[in-house]
Amino acid sequence: MRMRPLGRTGMRVSPYCLGTMMFGRVGNPDHDDCARMIHRALDAGINFIDTADVYSYSESEEIVGKALKGRRDDVILATKVNGPMGEDPNRAGNSRRWIVTEVEHSLRRLQTDHIDLYQIHHPDPGTDIEEALSALTDLMRSGKVRAIGSSNFPASDIVEAQWVAERRGLARFRTEQPPYSLLNRGVEREVLPVCERYGMGALVWSPLGMGLLTGRYRKGRIVPDRRMAWVPKHMTDERTLDTVERFALLAEEAGIPLTHMAMAFAVAHPGVTSAIIGPRTMEQLDDLLAGAGTVLGDDVLDRIDEIVPPGTDIGPLDVAYDPPAVTRAALRRRSADERAAA
Repeated sequence: MRMRPLGRTGMRVSPYCLGTMMFGRVGNPDHDDCARMIHRALDAGINFIDTADVYSYSESEEIVGKALKGRRDDVILATKVNGPMGEDPNRAGNSRRWIVTEVEHSLRRLQTDHIDLYQIHHPDPGTDIEEALSALTDLMRSGKVRAIGSSNFPASDIVEAQWVAERRGLARFRTEQPPYSLLNRGVEREVLPVCERYGMGALVWSPLGMGLLTGRYRKGRIVPDRRMAWVPKHMTDERTLDTVERFALLAEEAGIPLTHMAMAFAVAHPGVTSAIIGPRTMEQLDDLLAGAGTVLGDDVLDRIDEIVPPGTDIGPLDVAYDPPAVTRAALRRRSADERAAA
């Protein structure tokens, strides 16, 4: 695979990044099988692996750490911090207290002395961004972290973090990890352009639309997954499923599998550095690797724009980040007394 610059970090990474959210009890509990997939990806030319402390409640990091023995120096290794790691409310978030504690746990689980890219998994509105950047800067100066990034940050939060870093002389976020697919193109409006403006790399997650673009979930024949405690709303939304059918037809007309078209679309955007693949099985990984050389022509990209216009989300993903301004009614409604007084 032809390597791409990871923002302005000086590191170069493959256009596909191996995501490990499905490694462990949530997806594939067979550690040896997961290790074989990691080795298969590395042998195919992928040099970028992304994980997180919360994936399978730290089991994913442990699997990655064991699998990279003897090959650690060949890999750009990324992980994340923010999600809850227990009942204690202080074992989560973006506070200095938690970041400097949890990085040690991740280093131990990953069996390494440094993390190439340490990312804040989600915004934490209750914590000043300067608090997080200050802690991350100290980790970089100590050598435990090489570069830092954000994930699921709205464009305004990305800009604020850049300004705070400049004013306070702190390390800057060098990457952002947003959702991006044929079905979810909202980041094309502001997030990806802001990343390009600040020279940030973009690692896009869920380029297969949380499974909707694999061909498994089709209108009228959703195959239940016994591992799921519930069926996500986006997998039963009629408008979304209608759109998937149109993409499936387009892929058939273009003579390529739907998965290959979806991945090729994700890495075609000039602001995207890598698209994160998240296989659960070797079969899924082999299918995605087989499509790594797929390049879409302008005619296909134009048809894609007709189906889902640029900058448009067909339907929000259930796991996507929503800011408090949207989720908390008190922040978008005046009180009853204020409404009555008006």
